[in-house]
Amino acid sequence: MKKNYFLKLISVLGPGIITAALVFGPSKMTITTKMGAEFSYSLLWVIVVAIFFMLIFTNMSARIGYASDDSLLTLIRKKLGKTASIIIGIGIFLVATSFQAGNSTGVGIALAEATGTSGKLWIILFNIAGIALLFFRQFYKMLERIMLALIILMLVCFVTTSFLAKPDLAGIAQGLIPSIPEASTGLVVAFIASCFSLVGAFYQAYLVQEKRKSLNQTRENQDNAQFSSTIGIFLLGLMSAIVLICGAAILHPKGIHVNSASDMGKALEPLFGSSATTLFFIGLFGASFSSLIGNATVGGAMLGDSLGYSSKLDSKHVKWFISAVMVFGAIIALIFGKMPLQLIVLAQSVTIFLVPFIGIALFIVANSEEFMGPQKNNTFQKIAGILGLLLVIFLAIVNFKQLFL
Repeated sequence: MKKNYFLKLISVLGPGIITAALVFGPSKMTITTKMGAEFSYSLLWVIVVAIFFMLIFTNMSARIGYASDDSLLTLIRKKLGKTASIIIGIGIFLVATSFQAGNSTGVGIALAEATGTSGKLWIILFNIAGIALLFFRQFYKMLERIMLALIILMLVCFVTTSFLAKPDLAGIAQGLIPSIPEASTGLVVAFIASCFSLVGAFYQAYLVQEKRKSLNQTRENQDNAQFSSTIGIFLLGLMSAIVLICGAAILHPKGIHVNSASDMGKALEPLFGSSATTLFFIGLFGASFSSLIGNATVGGAMLGDSLGYSSKLDSKHVKWFISAVMVFGAIIALIFGKMPLQLIVLAQSVTIFLVPFIGIALFIVANSEEFMGPQKNNTFQKIAGILGLLLVIFLAIVNFKQLFL
């Protein structure tokens, strides 16, 4: 009985787990470690803010997935026109492809450093493995299981570390009070841009509809979608906070600045000795490979839907588009090799120029009486959604000034 309940719970959590795993990639590990190492616990509040707004928009998307049988891009096409739908679909594909280079690099670094072999070899092998997974008959179920296993792997590594690090509880409490230390603006923008991922939130509607299809559910199961997205985003926040705390407790007191993956691994040395680097690279591999699969899936499905083919994961066209994201990302990673961590942070920041448009389109659909009926945004969700959009637009302006002025 307990086993059946556990399996049912895991099945319900599927869409939220996938979203958490695809958002928590190697860049998230890089940025949160740098935040802790350079500014101790003082930026912990940024995680709370980003997770709050991510939860608001992910729940919006989940409700859309249950309120309508049409895909989100189809609803946008009906509401805002074909051009808007195509721009969003192609834009998400391009964003996913740029992120994919970082995910492939993360896989290569993790396994190359752990085994003393060439990173390029692992980039090729695991992108081939990712493409091969597409051709399993029940790709969605396979995706759920892989993401769940990697989430558990990452949680074990980081939670164990955080307990053994004995962080300063008073420092953690102080870090929940908003402040922006000097020279921290770039990291704040990069973290919110990546953690408050409107692309990830956008895709939640598609994951919910895939889950409905796989379980033959009706639209009456909306509570499961909300529960799944809430738990998934909570796990995303928990993992981000734990990595920051580890960086603050171990790297910051030693004055270690994070400029390479090996620097991040030093966070575990006092606790695990010679096994520290290996343990860290296990976590890095989990974050990288989960994002490699999930990120490519988002890009391929959105491009397929925007071009009028399908967004279904069993569609032949979608599988080819997902494969294209993996191939392009791998090629970029192979050409540039080990990209500097600063470049990963910059890539995360640049994407914020596209996401306001995605967020506005998602918000408009979630407010639509025609599409959502009684499931449309309530007053609180409207206010929180507007504040979230203002935050993203503000960050885009700040980022523009930093990059070009």
